[in-house]
Formats: sequence, structure tokens, C-alpha cells
Amino acid sequence: MNRSFFKQESFETRIPCPLCHNDLVMTWQRDEIPYFGEIMYISAKCQCSFRFADTMLLSSKEPMRYELLVETQEDLNARVIRSTSGTIRIPEMGITIEPGAVSESYITNVEGVMQRVQSVLMTASGWVQEDEEKFARSKELLCMLEEVLESKNKITVIIEDPLGNSAIISKKVIATKLSKEEAENLTTGMIVFDIDKSELEHDVSDNVQPLGGD
Repeated sequence: MNRSFFKQESFETRIPCPLCHNDLVMTWQRDEIPYFGEIMYISAKCQCSFRFADTMLLSSKEPMRYELLVETQEDLNARVIRSTSGTIRIPEMGITIEPGAVSESYITNVEGVMQRVQSVLMTASGWVQEDEEKFARSKELLCMLEEVLESKNKITVIIEDPLGNSAIISKKVIATKLSKEEAENLTTGMIVFDIDKSELEHDVSDNVQPLGGD
């Protein structure tokens, strides 16, 4: 795919749908985030129910890790760009959110990420009510999240992306380039666009956990 395409405000491309193999229209929309740079929104929807959405950072393509210690309301407001190839970790809670076959990208803030985790934990706690140990653990994590949202507790939010399409935007963030080995050990999600090679790769690995914990 020619990089000059990204100079346009928006355009469309067609590829075979990964599920039904009919023509799938991919919509590409360029935008710019203040203090960060240009991004590209990518979306597609097929009649067979296949959907895809992603956010590609155009200013950096190196595999990166962003780490932020969340301890104040300002930290909760830090912008988060999570691509379909981004893995989110909260080590204090033993939580890892990896890309999966139905992952979608989103732009939110740290508080938004916490609320997403909170929603998953609330659902999970309903599933494990008969397991006393797991139910107690889910309640413990929910209480911890409430304390974080009220700035009464600290946690670390980490985003790792082998394609460099995810980020945390904050003056406090620690940005580190991932080694080749670290990048190769990360899940990329279902679809990978290789702009240099003009290829579309499909990763349909079943070894994906949307949300895991210790």
C-alpha cells in the first residue's frame, strides 16, 4: 500500500472479506491528535456480520511500551489510544487485556479503561458467585478499582504494541522501545496491515484471552 494514500483526508479500499470472501469496503479516515500527531481510523462492515475497526498512528511504527503510574485525577484523564494490536496490563491487579479475533480499537482516557475493566469484572463476578474464592477475588478487584477512580489508590497501566499503534499520552508516561523478542511475544490481533510489503495477514489463533488474571 502506497504511503502517499495517507495524505488524503479519507479514501476507501476493497479486500476479500475474511469470513465470506465477498468484497469488503475498508474506510480510511485521517485525523490529527493535538500534541501527538496524525492518526488513521480504519473501519469495515460486511453483510455477513464481520466487522473491523482500528486506529493507526502515522507518526511512529516502532514496537513500543507505554507505562503510567496512575495516582491522581490528572492521571485518570490521560489519553489512551488502544489499537487492535495493543495489549493492556495492570500488574497490581493481575489483569492482562490482549488482542483477540473481535478486538476493536478505541481512543479514551485511563478512567475509560478502568471503567471497561470494571464492567468486565462485574459481569465475571456474576458468573462465579458459587465459587467463594473467585467471587471474593472479583469483589476485591472491584473495590480496588473504585479506590483508583477516587484517587485513593495507585495502579500502573501499561500498553505494549508490537506495531506501535497504541499509546498513553501524559507528561508522566515512560515510553520504551520493545526489543525484537518482546515484540514477537505479543499478540497482534486478527488483522495486520503491513504497509511496506502491501500484504494483509490473518491471525486466527485460538490462543487469545481477552481478559486474564492471576
